[in-house]
Amino acid sequence: MGHALIVEDDADSARVLAALVARQGHSVVTAGSLQAARRMLAMRHPDVLLLDLHLPDGSGFELFDNAELLSDTEVVLMTGQASLETSIQAMRLGAADYLVKPINPQHLKGLLSRLIRPSQLRAEVAEITEMWRETGRFGHLIGKSEAMQRVYQQIARVAGTAVTVFIHGESGTGKELVARAVHDLSRRREQPFLAINCGALSPHLIESEIFGHEKGSFTGAERQHLGFFERAHGGTLFLDEVTEMPLELQVKLLRVLENGTFMRVGSTQPQQTDVRIIAATNRDADAAVARGVLREDLLYRLNVFPIALPPLRDRPGDVALLARSFLADLERQEQSTKRFTPQAIERLAACRWPGNVRELRNVVQRAWVMAPDDEIDEQWLPEPPEGAVVLPASDADNPPSEPERVSRAGEGETDSGAQRLSIAVGTPLAEIERQVILATFEHCGRHKERTAALLGISMKTLYNRLRDYQS
Repeated sequence: MGHALIVEDDADSARVLAALVARQGHSVVTAGSLQAARRMLAMRHPDVLLLDLHLPDGSGFELFDNAELLSDTEVVLMTGQASLETSIQAMRLGAADYLVKPINPQHLKGLLSRLIRPSQLRAEVAEITEMWRETGRFGHLIGKSEAMQRVYQQIARVAGTAVTVFIHGESGTGKELVARAVHDLSRRREQPFLAINCGALSPHLIESEIFGHEKGSFTGAERQHLGFFERAHGGTLFLDEVTEMPLELQVKLLRVLENGTFMRVGSTQPQQTDVRIIAATNRDADAAVARGVLREDLLYRLNVFPIALPPLRDRPGDVALLARSFLADLERQEQSTKRFTPQAIERLAACRWPGNVRELRNVVQRAWVMAPDDEIDEQWLPEPPEGAVVLPASDADNPPSEPERVSRAGEGETDSGAQRLSIAVGTPLAEIERQVILATFEHCGRHKERTAALLGISMKTLYNRLRDYQS
């Protein structure tokens, strides 16, 4: 087992913590000041450092000034309040987690069970980065574009910490895959990863699904039901389309983020949970706050480490790589081999993909089914938009940059011909959203699936907006 150093100026608290850590099989020493902590660190390198931030001779953060002392130690901060400033500072300095005083024994036990040396995490990130350079894959994510490289760097930086991640991106861009990558590179990887789409659950059932319920708490509750927070204990809970969560439930989620407690429906007994939250939205979160559908204080707590996932139209160089990867998946499933013709790759690279990676995967699957032989040509692929730049087959894997595309358009190639909408400066955001949705709906011939794909929102969100506008 490992060796732990507890830096805590309160002798009684240090003694209790030492007993809890020793109970998990670790050797333990304590220090009551920064000076004593530096001496202990020089004598023996600990596997884990439980560090109080308020010490008689300075701040616990001062220990990070000597990086060599903590180069391969998992640092856990101890603080009296789980503030955003503390979590951000912890992440910046490389701390793995933080515990809120008074220390919950179950949280401490879970944390100690997830000990992984920082050097091991760095080696794993280096390995997955090397695989990306060779194959274009970063875990389950695929892409070599600069936009995706930035996403990979952010994942690698935040995965080893405990801070809350908020993923922004259109529908179909792979937000759940990003959340999964963060989990797989984190210290919680051996524990559950559970995903819940807040926009797909009935408003009457979502609280029960997330927090659970007691037997007899409502009609049909014939037994106790454990919600996502309990089932994901020790692991990661991914809340997709969090802006679709009812406001009354957002209050309860905020309480979980602040103190790690919740109550099942029909119960008055608080439950403790140790879960990392990763949230995502395909909408403008600030606009959702302005419209009153997302609490500002909840956004403040969720948006600690934002990751913006680019739409596929902004990473055209990844289209061929993605399409061939989806084709390889089908070959393994169907035990058969097919390939794209150069003209098919040209066609795919020229499309705008309003439904993003999800739409591309669906197109590849349909083309696979429809292709009569071992070649997939452009016959069963979507037509590129009017005025799109169709690249020669030799350039399809490396399309021009945005300035080059603009330059080519200026040589006589027209825009897509889409209708334009004029909106006056100062128009409320809610009204802008209403006009854009309704105009797009009409432009798509009142075809709901096309409208949702073009706007990058879910079908449920579109149905809800149209219903609101008609009421």
